[in-house]
Amino acid sequence: MFYVVEIKEYVRVAPHLFGLDVKEAIITELKDKYTNHISPEVGIVISVKEINEIGEGIIIPGDGAAYYDTTFELVVFKPELQELVYGTVSQITSFGAFLNLGPIEGMIHISQTMDDYVNFSKTNVLMGKNTKRSLKANDLCMARIIAVSFKDPSDPKIGLTMRQPGLGKIEWIEQDKRKQVAEEVKAAKSVKESKEAKGKGKKK
Repeated sequence: MFYVVEIKEYVRVAPHLFGLDVKEAIITELKDKYTNHISPEVGIVISVKEINEIGEGIIIPGDGAAYYDTTFELVVFKPELQELVYGTVSQITSFGAFLNLGPIEGMIHISQTMDDYVNFSKTNVLMGKNTKRSLKANDLCMARIIAVSFKDPSDPKIGLTMRQPGLGKIEWIEQDKRKQVAEEVKAAKSVKESKEAKGKGKKK
C-alpha cells in the first residue's frame, strides 16, 4: 500500500551545498539519501514529497557540514499481508510468474497462478489443463500478497496468489463475473417460473 510518512531527523548538508538555499540543499541531500531506499520500517521510498519544518543549523566540530533538525514527508510503498495488488506480468518461468507492481515485483508460484493444474510451455506461457486459461507476459492481473520478506533489506521478496475468488488475470475475473450474472439470472427465472406454476395450480 502507498503511504505518506512523516520523518523527523537531523539532515547533514555537505559544504559544497552551502551556496544553495537551505531548503533546496536539504531536499538535495534527502533525495540523495532516500532514492532507492528500502527498509522494513519505512518500506520502499518512491519520492521525497515535501519539507514541513527546518530547525536551526548546527556545526559539529571536526565535520565541516551543517546539520538541520528537519521534518519532512516521504511517499512510500509498504507491502502488507492480504493486501490486493494490481500489476502486469513481467516474466513467465517454469516455476511461476513475476508481477510488476510498480515499485517492486512480486512472485506467483506456478501452483498459485490459477485454480487448475498448470503447464509451462516452450513459448513461455502458463496454461491451465482443464480451463485452458493462459498466462503470459504483459497480462494485467489482480493478486493478493501472502508473504513479505525483508531478510535481504536491499531486495525484499513478495509472494502472491491468484487462486482465490476475484483474483487472476483481468479477463478471467470478467469472465467469472459474466458467468455468475448469467447463473443468477437463470436461477431468478427458475424461481419466478416455479411461483407462476404454483399460482396457476391454486387457481384451478
